[in-house]
Amino acid sequence: MDNSTEIVSFVLTMYSKVGQFKYLYFTLAFIFYMLVIVANTFLIFTIYVDRNLHEPMYLFLCCLFVNEIYGSTSLMPCLMAQILSETHEISAFYCFIQIFNIHAYAGIEFGTLTVMAYDRYVCICKPLHYNTIITKRKAQIVIIVIWIVTFVEVAVLLSFTIRLKRCKNIINSFFCENHIVVELSCSPDRTVSLVHDLIFGLIFTVAVPLIYISYSYGKILAVCLKGSKETKLKALETCTPHLISLISFVFACFYILITQRFDMSSTPFELFITLGVYSVVVQPLQNPLIYGLKLSQIRQACIKLLKLKMSHLISRVH
Repeated sequence: MDNSTEIVSFVLTMYSKVGQFKYLYFTLAFIFYMLVIVANTFLIFTIYVDRNLHEPMYLFLCCLFVNEIYGSTSLMPCLMAQILSETHEISAFYCFIQIFNIHAYAGIEFGTLTVMAYDRYVCICKPLHYNTIITKRKAQIVIIVIWIVTFVEVAVLLSFTIRLKRCKNIINSFFCENHIVVELSCSPDRTVSLVHDLIFGLIFTVAVPLIYISYSYGKILAVCLKGSKETKLKALETCTPHLISLISFVFACFYILITQRFDMSSTPFELFITLGVYSVVVQPLQNPLIYGLKLSQIRQACIKLLKLKMSHLISRVH
């Protein structure tokens, strides 16, 4: 039997450097994960119960918050288990599940940020037509399409990777990445997987959304330069969180792309682990914080909900 077909698990070597600090890293990872779950769930619940927030913009935000929980969950439980593990092995099946989830998370994130940029463009540049162009029903359909298309695209990508014969099992990372797993293959036809990863993964998932978002913000900037002070303040309040989220996520994605293709052994371990999990730890925690604090309607709704819960608790005590 060909040895390349016998590999049923991979070894995530970066966890071997955790050493005596494994319980500290586990605790930090657990705290961050719980914060991600609580922060995003709280904002989803706030938008759900407050009818004033049942608008397209906040539906897109809900989609973003759900995706943050999805993305963080795709890595953090595995990361915490690997920190405490002695062998740092991960089965091929679970490795492919992780690749699917992380790639889907990235695709949905870019897709959601793109439609949010379009939403802001219509709101600021065509305010009189906003309620006609952007409706609740259309927002719901767009969200469903983003998730379905992303899942199908990632499934096709993964189908090419799964059928490759594997002759190596050492992954120099904290999690399974499609490009690295493809590089471990000894199949002569892995070019198809790499080309698909480049065209659909990089160009359609990342480059095209970034080009369109840049175009949208160019239009918004042009309107703001000519508009009133009120228009500028409105754009500043609603666009700033989106831009911070976008820039942060693009940075995280490009860092992962670089580490997949170049030798990063000289990078300090603490910096490597922080930046390596940035997109699925810091990003999912950062988004609910910046949107919750920056957008006045969400901030007021959160305060209102907290006050209501506190009053119920106090009434029960008395």
